[in-house]
Amino acid sequence: MSEHVIENATAPTAPLDVAQVRKDFPILERRVHEKPLVYLDNAATSQTPRQVIATFDDYFARYNANIHRGLHTLADEATAAFEQTRHKVRAFLNAEEARQIVFTRGTTEAINLVVQSWGRANLGPGDEVLVSLLEHHSNIVPWQLLAAERGFTLKVIPVDARGALDLAAYRALLSEQTKLVAVNHISNALGTINPVSEMAQLAHAVGARILIDGAQAAPHQRIDVQAIDADFYAFSGHKVYGPTGVGALYGKRELLEAMPPWQGGGEMIKTVSFDAGTQFADIPHKFEAGTPAIAEVIALGRALEWVEGVGIEAIGAWEHVLLERATQAVSGIDGLRILGTTPEKAGVLSFVVEGAHAQDIGLLIDQLGVAIRTGHHCAQPLLHHFGVEATCRASFAAYNTLDEVDVFVAALKRVIDMVR
Repeated sequence: MSEHVIENATAPTAPLDVAQVRKDFPILERRVHEKPLVYLDNAATSQTPRQVIATFDDYFARYNANIHRGLHTLADEATAAFEQTRHKVRAFLNAEEARQIVFTRGTTEAINLVVQSWGRANLGPGDEVLVSLLEHHSNIVPWQLLAAERGFTLKVIPVDARGALDLAAYRALLSEQTKLVAVNHISNALGTINPVSEMAQLAHAVGARILIDGAQAAPHQRIDVQAIDADFYAFSGHKVYGPTGVGALYGKRELLEAMPPWQGGGEMIKTVSFDAGTQFADIPHKFEAGTPAIAEVIALGRALEWVEGVGIEAIGAWEHVLLERATQAVSGIDGLRILGTTPEKAGVLSFVVEGAHAQDIGLLIDQLGVAIRTGHHCAQPLLHHFGVEATCRASFAAYNTLDEVDVFVAALKRVIDMVR
């Protein structure tokens, strides 16, 4: 692949040297069906740099132990590495304090934590929760389940023809009955970037809280939960060059302190007694029952270091170049329709092709070494709004190149000719 370097004009970071970045990813050396791998499924899971992979070897070879309560050296070292990641996440999100960071299995569990703890304690008949049509199922289904049990109303913020949120409709939906707005920062299905700071301000004006699903935003742009004024913010490790099975929830301190635990077990307690009952640990530990994914948390910290080292602004700028190249190239394909055409987009290209099933395209393009995602992307209400059951989705990351975009477009054209 050719070497490409891009200057980031909006932030004082070093240029993104894509050829150098690619050297950190051993999986990119693979061949698939005797073709060089072109991996364009990053919105589902990004690949992992060798520095993060090495973290697992180091942990299990040198200081594998349970954390927090041990007095021996290995336990101390594991605890220190684990808690260092909490501080790294705090810095990554610009949270006020490390104790506002709760480790979870990912964005889905983080949202469920808010639903089962804050939601169960604060929502009831007459209350309203607003979600958007852009949401992933993980920010719809948990609210539906709790609404059926607690009797509050779930209302949906619509989108326009470009896939952008209808802010006028959002303002009209907000009322004194609105207790929470749950919205993604960036749509996984379309790439739409939502104006979450403005949405937070409007929510707070009626006394509502806001939960932001940041799974798709964390890999692409600088996150500042204080500037956004987010009440809750969640993201996943495997979207941001880290491992699966780990993520984090940020919450405002006063909210987390008032919320009850949502799971019970070890680690999240101060004392347990059959006579006096249980006293729970302080935040964040009261939300982290049981032995956590220790190695994964430590590896998440290393992944965030890697992102900061490369430069999140430079990554986002380069992905925009890739998206523009791909968008222009596929726009000329007869019968191809792009879903999500708002100018405020991250590196996601979602499309359908007249006369061709998305799954057929996905299977055949894989034979040419190109990995994309096909299906409903856990966003069925959104796709149904656009009158489709499935799309093809190409999504970009720091290690993708313009050459790979060209390979993808050429392969796509070849596959379309095959299936029509």
